[in-house]
Amino acid sequence: MAIGSAFSAVVLAGGVAARLDGADKSSLELRGRTLLTWALDAVIDATEVVVVGDPVPTHRPVTFTREDPRHGGPVAALLTGRDALLEPRARLAVLACDMPFVTAQTFQRLRDAAEDHDGAVLTGPDGRRQLALVLDVARLDAVRPSVEEQHNLALHRLLAPLDLVEVPAQEQEHRDVDTWADVRDLTT
Repeated sequence: MAIGSAFSAVVLAGGVAARLDGADKSSLELRGRTLLTWALDAVIDATEVVVVGDPVPTHRPVTFTREDPRHGGPVAALLTGRDALLEPRARLAVLACDMPFVTAQTFQRLRDAAEDHDGAVLTGPDGRRQLALVLDVARLDAVRPSVEEQHNLALHRLLAPLDLVEVPAQEQEHRDVDTWADVRDLTT
């Protein structure tokens, strides 16, 4: 299946950030820009962007939404964001807002790799899948659980039936911000 160039995006920005004492990750700054700004720039080529998190001013038009109940985990957030798209495209880019080194070029590599598959996912040097991926929307819709089952469902369980190509991260693309030590290490 040829993927074409148009895609939608969901940015996950509403987690509890327990290891950051509940701080709003999306508003943390790295090199003078918020993590949300870094994420929105990574999906700059998307025709439509939904941010799952609390509304804040942004440098580009986006739709904000929240999963209900709040803090339902990445599956609930991803599917809530997918449902909030006004004009979903065949491909959906998904990105956690705490991955500032993911770029538009990263998503181009993921979209290229996803051709003839259900999607592609970025992997770190240790082989772990990261929350930076591209999915075929029809295939995602086919495997989605009921609303009651989405809350706190592990992402790997949602994605297990899908044929995802693993794309190795380049340089620091896999780095994320989970702790205050990560914040310190990324800003020095």
